[in-house]
Amino acid sequence: MEPLIITVAPVGAEATRQDNPNLPLTPREIANEAIRCAEKGASIIHLHVRDEDGKATQAKEIFQGTIALIKENSNVIIQTSTGGASWMTAEERLQPVELKPEMATLTTGTVNFGEEIFSNPMPMVEIFAKAMVAQGVKPEIEVFEVGMIYNALRLVQKKILQLPLHFDFVMGVPGGIPGEARHLLHLIESIPAGSTWTVAGIGRSELSLGMMAIVMGGHVRVGFEDNVYYTKGVLSDGNFQLVERIARIGKEIGRPVATPEQARRILGLAQ
Repeated sequence: MEPLIITVAPVGAEATRQDNPNLPLTPREIANEAIRCAEKGASIIHLHVRDEDGKATQAKEIFQGTIALIKENSNVIIQTSTGGASWMTAEERLQPVELKPEMATLTTGTVNFGEEIFSNPMPMVEIFAKAMVAQGVKPEIEVFEVGMIYNALRLVQKKILQLPLHFDFVMGVPGGIPGEARHLLHLIESIPAGSTWTVAGIGRSELSLGMMAIVMGGHVRVGFEDNVYYTKGVLSDGNFQLVERIARIGKEIGRPVATPEQARRILGLAQ
């Protein structure tokens, strides 16, 4: 099997320091955490940023500054979020794509997200996809339920996107597909041959789904955006600790972690 690509999502839009006091918030803190995670085996940073009050923002300038700090000491792949937060406008959410990161997330459908609605109507999804293509950014298709796979394939049929695609199965969000093995298998069987995929288990499903992905040939996302605990009731000391564990499990199972250069080749990013 291919080397294991570990993505880390160190901050997200919802977590606070009340959830885990080790949550990075400032550009420097996020960059330092990203660099440490890369040293432990992460080859992709799924990047959200916060404003000076610690609130989620999609401000291009804050993304730009944070990316610059990361790139000073690491060649890790930067994948910016265009999900942002559920209350943001489409224009806000799309800002980081203007910076031409190597990757960005593209959620291809609307889903209940806890008590809120994460709205992604298809006309907006098409605008996001076209913007990514225009800027040379590889989309990661973010899937919260199986219908989003088929929405992504509609973009291929319309010749907006091209195969092969890379999918991220976000599993365990209240309102989305549950974080169970049978659902992961259904998602894997629903994507086109030649696709690559990552699983992001939310909360307690992060580790179990990650282990399944390792043995099934997929890739894994971890981080405080998805889960702030190391074990039940025990907060993680940092994102790096979650990366380190998946890297260790992968190595023991026979899938050493991919370097950023290897991940670029696997995902078709290499020039």
